[in-house]
Amino acid sequence: MRSTFNILLLPGDGIGPEVVGAACKVVDAAADHFDIEVRHTERRIGATAIREEGEPVSAETLDAALASDSVLLGAVGHPDFDDAPARPEAGLLGLRKHLGAFANLRPVKALPALLGSSPLKREVVEGVDVLIVRELTGGAYFGEKEEGDERASDLSLYTREEIERVARVAFDAAKRRKRRVTSVDKANVMATGRLWRKVVTEVTEDYPEVALDHLLVDAAAMYLVQSPKRFDVLLTENLFGDILSDEAAMLPGSMGMLPSASLGKPGSPGIFEPVHGSAPDIAGEGKANPYATILSAAMMFRHTLGRPDVAEAIEQGVSVALEAHFFTPDLGGGKSTEEVTRAVSRWVAAGEGVI
Repeated sequence: MRSTFNILLLPGDGIGPEVVGAACKVVDAAADHFDIEVRHTERRIGATAIREEGEPVSAETLDAALASDSVLLGAVGHPDFDDAPARPEAGLLGLRKHLGAFANLRPVKALPALLGSSPLKREVVEGVDVLIVRELTGGAYFGEKEEGDERASDLSLYTREEIERVARVAFDAAKRRKRRVTSVDKANVMATGRLWRKVVTEVTEDYPEVALDHLLVDAAAMYLVQSPKRFDVLLTENLFGDILSDEAAMLPGSMGMLPSASLGKPGSPGIFEPVHGSAPDIAGEGKANPYATILSAAMMFRHTLGRPDVAEAIEQGVSVALEAHFFTPDLGGGKSTEEVTRAVSRWVAAGEGVI
């Protein structure tokens, strides 16, 4: 029986529609090759939703996300709303909360074709393969807030349950990798950091085959660029994970190469999106790097749609395109979004050969 998947597309703002459009073309090529059916439904989120619907994400969009098999998202954010009461980013936070997507997976790989694109020395980045597991629904981003001209605060709150469930995601992932987890906190000065370290240490008792070490976030930031190959799975709270994964973008050479998956309970829809922002300054110019969104679509097939074979085909298509020097401007090349998309799609559709 032919498999059918219902995907909600949330292109969002800036270059979001371009990179989501690119990923959809690759997904359609994969669907034809593997004889599966992928149905797309599109709705608004972010600044686009504020302009058209009056809020960063509507209840109808949230319900559509919950009813889908998975969500493929572009990017949110626009400088027109930097000082507005309703910010585009609130749409993404609301979506994650509504779907219960508490664990964010951000793989960081230094692909051979891109070793020259990294600002770090080749010997530092060659062979890097890190999975950042970021807690996604707690911490300062979701805590009670106080705003004012003279005083402001963001409550960073974590419960034992929130820490334990994301820790188990990290340890389960490590069992399939090199069996090492590095947990990042600020336990020397923060109460949440001390609870984080305590709970993660307790969880490791259920994973005797996985080695655990703890690092303060400042040390983790240093080692990430000094000796990134020391890391296998990097487990972190929300704020630290946001910052460290952006820093890690320099390992493969561009934030345009980093995909992500936001996952909740088994069977619930995941959210798959590139790590990069909306880049409104280059929107519509054909310069956007679609690789991260294409790789996010591959993660979608692996993590929520149960088709690792399709994921591997898409990832291989990306590798082949990069080996053939289909580099967008952020990677030091001159290929357009459309040229990269066609190259990956051709390989995925054929399943073999060269571009």
